[in-house]
Amino acid sequence: MKPAIRKSKIITTDDILLTLCRSMSGVLSKATQSSVTYSAMVQKITKTSLKPDFGCFVLFDGGFSGLVVTNFTKDAALELYTKYMRNMGMPAEELAILHTSDEVGDVLGELMNQIVGDFTGQIRKTLQTTISQNQPKMLSLNKQVILSVDTNLDRPQARRVTFTTENNHIFYLELAMDKTEFIQLEEFEQEDEFDADDLLDQHRSAKKEEKKTEPNQDFDDSLFDELGI
Repeated sequence: MKPAIRKSKIITTDDILLTLCRSMSGVLSKATQSSVTYSAMVQKITKTSLKPDFGCFVLFDGGFSGLVVTNFTKDAALELYTKYMRNMGMPAEELAILHTSDEVGDVLGELMNQIVGDFTGQIRKTLQTTISQNQPKMLSLNKQVILSVDTNLDRPQARRVTFTTENNHIFYLELAMDKTEFIQLEEFEQEDEFDADDLLDQHRSAKKEEKKTEPNQDFDDSLFDELGI
């Protein structure tokens, strides 16, 4: 009897793109407390570009190299900015109302930093490799400016995915990276994901329970100690 041959699991570029889409959807949905979804259809493109009204790009290197580009319309940018700041407790009257305000670009850059950070963490956990990224670069562009980004890849593959905000505003994610495959040879346990927010929530819940179980004392225990009681 011939021994069974185990089929190896193969992770492709599109699987990595799916991980990135899930990171973007998850981080933005949590940060804005609203629904941010991505299309089930992926578009093959020949090059990545920064387009109006906001373009952001991040380069990464390590286990594999590539480029992430996000292009926001002004409506999508303002919606994400407003909901994020309101979720952080900022009063509505103190928020920027123009997409050209520096605050809007700063917030989108911070959100992109969180997204790429989550993505690199997922890659480390699922593919057992490490990638590093530069600080996201955010540019405010007008209708006449489209910038192409050269990735200097040997066998580049580029994809574009459409995202939709809760108010049906559209923005686009583009990924360019070398054609690559990760082949799983052995089974392994993925590391448990550490979520600082969940840890803080658990800590707050524990404090509340402690307060509920504490007996009501209207006297000072130190006074009884001094009296020897």
